[in-house]
Amino acid sequence: MSDMKSAQAREDSQSVGVSLFIKGVAMGIGDSVPGVSGGTIAVITNIYDKLVYSIRSVDLQAGKFFFSGNFAQAWQHINGNFLLVLATGILAGLLLSANTVLFLLENYFPPLMMFFIGLVLSSCWLLKNQFNYMRVQNLLALLAGLSVALAISFLDAREAEISYLYVFLCGAIAISAMILPGLSGAFILILLGVYEFILQALTGFQLGFIFTFMAGCAIGLMVFSRLLSWLLLKHHQLSYGCIVGMLLGSVAVLWPWQYADPFYAGSLKDQHGLTLENVSPFNYEVLSGNDPMLLIGVLCFAAGIAVVIFLHWIFDSKRVHDSRAQK
Repeated sequence: MSDMKSAQAREDSQSVGVSLFIKGVAMGIGDSVPGVSGGTIAVITNIYDKLVYSIRSVDLQAGKFFFSGNFAQAWQHINGNFLLVLATGILAGLLLSANTVLFLLENYFPPLMMFFIGLVLSSCWLLKNQFNYMRVQNLLALLAGLSVALAISFLDAREAEISYLYVFLCGAIAISAMILPGLSGAFILILLGVYEFILQALTGFQLGFIFTFMAGCAIGLMVFSRLLSWLLLKHHQLSYGCIVGMLLGSVAVLWPWQYADPFYAGSLKDQHGLTLENVSPFNYEVLSGNDPMLLIGVLCFAAGIAVVIFLHWIFDSKRVHDSRAQK
């Protein structure tokens, strides 16, 4: 009997590991798309709080365990299995999407963005259960999050002088956005002028810049996760009100039909970086000469909603199953 229970436990553990790895891949893909946040994917897949608390646990106590030779305790303290599997999935997602996402952005931009809008809006609907939206302070938090996301979406991109120090700082700043739902780390990298450079460094295996960027991400993550974990513990409803607001605000960045006015922009590079404006899908083809792909976009929007509903159903069923098993 004990052997059967042990075998079942191993099977459940493997299933959880595969599921977590797939969530990490989805986060990595999300982080590589301007307008989408890995934090958004973490919220959708119901691991956001656990992710923030696990990152927060990489602290002095973990260091004491490690340097005193208590490696198992250190690993357990930081929820090492969870972080390792998730980080491996994120890295795999980034490597997988470095070329794929560039291709989709170049050739199927409207349907791709409609898919992510479907993800975001359906997630907002589900997340309304995380806070009482009838309370004034929670609505104010939602408006604050919405305002921050919209304000960032209207910032102008800049041209950057690439150096190791600048890449390190960009990593520290972008990772803070990557773990915030509704704020896109990729979009922040565009604003900082290093988005294409980082993707090229990944595909070209420029290890010096890759490790520098990762070091910046690690430092930024350690600092910012402490603030996030405190907010989630002390002000859970306000935090989720703000999260929903940022998710709603990200729709402005994700809008599928964007047009760069050639009479206003100084160059092709400027058009893509500085002068994009959202237009109606019915005027898009006249203004840009490109197919709005409206029908495919609507189908992708529906697919995005279906993915969130399916994931929610899966995780809801798993929670019910786990609670019954514990009883």
